[in-house]
Amino acid sequence: MTTRRGFLAGLMASTLTSQASWASAGSPAFLSAGKDASGAFLLAGLSDTGGILFRHPLPGRGHAAAAHPVRPEAVAFARRPDRFADVIDCRSGAATARLEPPAGHHFYGHGTFSPDGSRLFTTENDYENARGVIGVWDATGGYRRITAFSSGGIGPHDMALRRDAPGLVVANGGIETHPDSGRAKLNLPDMRPNLSYLSLEGELQAQMELAQELRLNSIRHLAVRADGTVGFAMQWQGDPGEQLPAAGLHRPGTAPRLMAEDDARVLNLKGYGGSVAFSADGSRIGVTSPRGGVLQVMDTVSGALLREFRMHDVCGLAASAGGFTASTGNGQFFAVSDAGQHPLHRADLAWDNHLIPLI
Repeated sequence: MTTRRGFLAGLMASTLTSQASWASAGSPAFLSAGKDASGAFLLAGLSDTGGILFRHPLPGRGHAAAAHPVRPEAVAFARRPDRFADVIDCRSGAATARLEPPAGHHFYGHGTFSPDGSRLFTTENDYENARGVIGVWDATGGYRRITAFSSGGIGPHDMALRRDAPGLVVANGGIETHPDSGRAKLNLPDMRPNLSYLSLEGELQAQMELAQELRLNSIRHLAVRADGTVGFAMQWQGDPGEQLPAAGLHRPGTAPRLMAEDDARVLNLKGYGGSVAFSADGSRIGVTSPRGGVLQVMDTVSGALLREFRMHDVCGLAASAGGFTASTGNGQFFAVSDAGQHPLHRADLAWDNHLIPLI
């Protein structure tokens, strides 16, 4: 039988939970996975200048994360081909759940919440059947797995909410992998990357494939502008000496626009788009390459490469008030603007590939 004291305690806990917001976790500007000096892996909440507001240990290397749109709760995703996704209460740093995909699946390191926060969507590899899957989890009921549907291709990596219509956009990188083969790419002769636009129930609404000569340019990372334009970063699987674009723009019903494709400086990216982000006003798009140690900024109207910034092992990227914020594998945080690049903070950590903005 429920006692009056127990009832009141439950009511108070429910009230506190319903009132909790990201402000109660220190109002972080970003989430990022990382590794500390001892080799331990973690997820951190960061200020807009890179200061660490909270951190949570992870059982293995993390890749990206998803921030709940209301609650101070994050899901940290394993780097493929690992199988964990930790749900973290960012006020206390406690893990409240650990998600694992079904047997024969692994996570691809990315996910996103539905606009109301009731569902979590995860990109997954159904490796026994060589198909991409979007897992759907009930974020209101202990993250019970509800269902899954096709991602629209092979190798779904990043995924984001559309901003021009309800639904998801998925970067299907096109590369078949299997844990028994490590990170080997099993289908390069036949790979076909695409952008797939899906309803929140999994209906394929639109799809974009690159031209045949670019079919080895694996579409991996996404940014979505306020008007619904999708920015995408690519990773070339062919001859590393070829001059090929690493970033593009797309809207459903139109052909993709490739950025700086005739500029020889794209070779500095080493064929590897690590992260992509629009500037706050949407007039520019940035793409990083940890392999090239470079951030390139392009004009979204002309497609021209405007600026290039050298930063060792740079990969994380997000918009900031004056341009972009970038993070590196040696723990540095940079502000990047027309005035140049300025160090903001250096942590005794190696930041992983992505900065996940919360604001």
